[in-house]
Amino acid sequence: MPESIFYAKVLRGTSRLVDHWRLLGQASPDRLAMILADTARLAKLGEPEETAPDGKQLNDWSNSGQPPLWAARTSLFLLVQMPYRPVPRDECEACAWAYCWLRNRSFPNVSQAIEALPGHLREPLKPVLEQAWADKQAQRLI
Repeated sequence: MPESIFYAKVLRGTSRLVDHWRLLGQASPDRLAMILADTARLAKLGEPEETAPDGKQLNDWSNSGQPPLWAARTSLFLLVQMPYRPVPRDECEACAWAYCWLRNRSFPNVSQAIEALPGHLREPLKPVLEQAWADKQAQRLI
């Protein structure tokens, strides 16, 4: 898959990634928005504005709005820790998961990036993680 197509899928998938976390979260949209922003700050996944987004903003990001990268990265961070093992729901979301996985951690090669995934995500994310790695090597992920 050409890199430009992969990156376009990432951009479409980031709202789906945030939406996936929003749907699985067990709190009000306002509370989930606060959790997302606080986690981003604590885990050093980005710098949300000083005031956390509200539930309306979270819903907008989840419904085809373009979320900031910190929100997508943090959504992935939270999803991979969930005990019931969610997986991406479609190809664009999977591309966003792979992109964020490589942005959240540093890996010397794609094999180690795949191996570091939770077991239930290795098969569904392996093909798109390889594409994300190729995209990273082409310097798009800087």
